[in-house]
Amino acid sequence: MKVLVPVKRVIDYNVKVRVKADGSGVDLANVKMSMNPFDEIAVEEAIRLKEAGKADEIVVVSVGVKQAQETLRTALAMGADRAILVVAADDVHQDIEPLAVAKILKGVIDAEDAGLVIAGKQAIDNDMNATGQMLAALTGWGQATFASEVEIDGDAAKVTREVDGGLQTISVKLPAIITADLRLNEPRYASLPNIMKAKKKPLEEKTAADYGVDTTPRLEVVKTTEPASRTAGEMVESVDALIAKLKEKGAI
Repeated sequence: MKVLVPVKRVIDYNVKVRVKADGSGVDLANVKMSMNPFDEIAVEEAIRLKEAGKADEIVVVSVGVKQAQETLRTALAMGADRAILVVAADDVHQDIEPLAVAKILKGVIDAEDAGLVIAGKQAIDNDMNATGQMLAALTGWGQATFASEVEIDGDAAKVTREVDGGLQTISVKLPAIITADLRLNEPRYASLPNIMKAKKKPLEEKTAADYGVDTTPRLEVVKTTEPASRTAGEMVESVDALIAKLKEKGAI
């Protein structure tokens, strides 16, 4: 079985995001970029499936700018077999919307004849949480989102999902779309020898036009602002004073 894993290049989660002075978006100049953390978890899960003999090949795909090659090389160093970069933008500030990404991934699935897609549940830059669900709709495959445990058994996948009320275990027939949640696994670090080997692994470059997909944005960002600064707290002398203060602030 061939496993397809989409990965996205995002601002590193340790970096403090800066908003542009004109409010037109986030400043990406000289900012450290890395693989979306949820996508790292998806890559790790695909590798574990291969190590368990449940998968034959792992293909990682990234849709975006040419600089995403670095992200794909990281996935290859972790243990993926091949990579496909779909160049869909020239400007690093242009974010390819979920529907366009899903359409491109559908084209990759058809070309690669993949049997399973494992994706991160969302990207930490826009928090859309939509690509996996849209891809399931386009392919007509079953979907298991927010996965915290995955077990492949024959032609089905048993998936434990994180839901508001706790955990839900479902079974989906393969081929299927699975989106990874935080507790699915702990991604491995790429060793130096594997980083060197990754440079020789195949990385194919495509364009959105190769899959007949128009990536023109359908959404317009009107304004981007930083969250309001947190105000200092107040000390009170007693519970009664606390209750009175909360009533004054309209909290109770």
